[in-house]
Amino acid sequence: MHARGEFLSDIKEIRRRAREHLSDGAVTQNYGGKVEDAVALLNHAVATEIVCILRYKYHAVCATGLASEAVKGEFAHLNPDGVGSRAASEYAEGENLVDMIKEDLVAERVAIETYRGMVRHFGDRDPTTRVLLERILAQEEEHANDMHDLLVTHEGRPMLEK
Repeated sequence: MHARGEFLSDIKEIRRRAREHLSDGAVTQNYGGKVEDAVALLNHAVATEIVCILRYKYHAVCATGLASEAVKGEFAHLNPDGVGSRAASEYAEGENLVDMIKEDLVAERVAIETYRGMVRHFGDRDPTTRVLLERILAQEEEHANDMHDLLVTHEGRPMLEK
C-alpha cells in the first residue's frame, strides 16, 4: 500500500509540473534531449530524403528496355510520399540500369546506417522520435532488400555471396 501512496504523490507532482511551462507544449521537464538537436537531425534526414526522391524519379524516367519495366516500377514504388528520411546520400545517376540500381542500393545502405545512428542517439531520451526513426529504418531496410533483389536479377549474380 505504501508504494501506491508514493505513486499517487508522484502523479500529483507530475500534474503540478505539467501546469508549468505550458508554452513548451509537448516538451516536458523530463525530456532528456535538446529540441534544437532533434530538429537539426530530422532536417538532415528530410534533406537526404529529397535527394533520394529526385534520384528515384530520375531513374524511373531513365530506365529503358524490356528488362527495365520491373525496375522502373520499383523506382516509382520506392519514391516515398512523405519526406523525412536521410540526408547523407548523394545524387548519383548511373550510366546504365545496373549502375542506377547500385547507386540506389548504396543510398539505401547509407540511410540505414544513418538511421541506426539516429535511433541510438535518441534512445531513451526521446522515445517518440526513436520509434518514428525505427519505423523509417525498417522501410529503408525493405527498400535495400528490394534493390538487392533487382541487382541480383539484372546483374545475374547474388551480391551476398563472398
